[in-house]
Amino acid sequence: MRKYSIAMVAACPFPANHGTPAAIREMSEELARRGHTVRVVTYPLTDNTPINGVAIDRVRQIGFNRVIKVGPNYQRLIFDFLLIFKLMRVVQRHQIDVIHAHNYEAALVAGIVGRLSGLPVIYNAINTMIGELPSFGFIRPQALAVGLAKLLDYATPRLADAVIADTAELHRFLLDLGVAPQRVSTINSGVRPEMFAFGNASKVRRRFAFANQPLIIYTGTFDEFQGVDYLLAAFKLVHQHDPLAKLVLVGNTINPTHRTKYTRMAEKLGVASHVTMTSCALEELRDFLAAADIAVVPRAESAGIPTKLLNYMAAGKAIVSFEKSATILENGKTGRLVAPATAEALAEAIISLLADRDLASELGWNARSLALRCFDWSSIVEQIEGVYDKVLAEHVVKGRMPLVSNNQPRGRVRAKRAF
Repeated sequence: MRKYSIAMVAACPFPANHGTPAAIREMSEELARRGHTVRVVTYPLTDNTPINGVAIDRVRQIGFNRVIKVGPNYQRLIFDFLLIFKLMRVVQRHQIDVIHAHNYEAALVAGIVGRLSGLPVIYNAINTMIGELPSFGFIRPQALAVGLAKLLDYATPRLADAVIADTAELHRFLLDLGVAPQRVSTINSGVRPEMFAFGNASKVRRRFAFANQPLIIYTGTFDEFQGVDYLLAAFKLVHQHDPLAKLVLVGNTINPTHRTKYTRMAEKLGVASHVTMTSCALEELRDFLAAADIAVVPRAESAGIPTKLLNYMAAGKAIVSFEKSATILENGKTGRLVAPATAEALAEAIISLLADRDLASELGWNARSLALRCFDWSSIVEQIEGVYDKVLAEHVVKGRMPLVSNNQPRGRVRAKRAF
């Protein structure tokens, strides 16, 4: 197997204990374990989550704001611009074989540098802009946000030599946009099941005085598209059915605006005393999941696989999710899938599993088994290596890059770079 030097472009804080940054970290670590050289080119922001075997190249800090935020902002636009020059320097200095970009901004940056350097670019597609950008309210009027989202959805995949789609649904979305089928591969995100094998449930229950009360958990960010408002409205109905039930909302970091918004919502719904909102470090996440009876994905629709869903599966939790955010699960076998996307339907599913603990246990067991069989990073990365092999071979055939043998040193001869 050939070993590659990979520039992993992460247009986000990194490492960070949520969503895309977590997936990039785990993918990069697994690639490094398999003998590849991985350099993550990223923002200056980090929550200092540990990462092993991976080099990190950061753009310089602009301004004094070091708060990690999800979604678009002006500071990120500056970082994205700086990423172009940082990635150019990394490509020049470290004999990179392939550029692997995550997020739309990273794909745009990688597309520019790939054209200048002659290096192949792989775009890892985990979402759609039309599904997220308008919800942030960053661009006004709304019609402009929708138009830009559609433009990015159309143009971004075309900047890459190959696209890795996170789900079959996202694969179809790309084909419907006219992306050539031979350029798109479906490779799911992965998880490290061993991370969640030995959580300490009593540690969390003692800390928050949950005792033996039914505990429902949500983990992740608190942006509008995540559907936390659905969950709070559903929990009001759950609480009416079972006054002992508790809801814990767990984030890596919680934006003060989000904390205020959902605290007020819980108060208005009359469930504030039964809702706990807290943050946790990566090493604590398994304890929170171990303590929970039911884990919820309240996002109405997701083109990719939410990282929280994979974590829930690896932890062996009974999962309740809206149907269009958990397409990798089978209703009644590996999870309880809900349609339509309403608070009432979500509450009904939660109540049914609280009432049938045997079924909940079976669903959790089956979900973990599925994670072990199909979503372990070792098998996922093996598929990614196949994409690297294919793209680099195509570059050789097209004369963009000289063919080299496996036994050559890593400092290989490159096509002339146009910098």
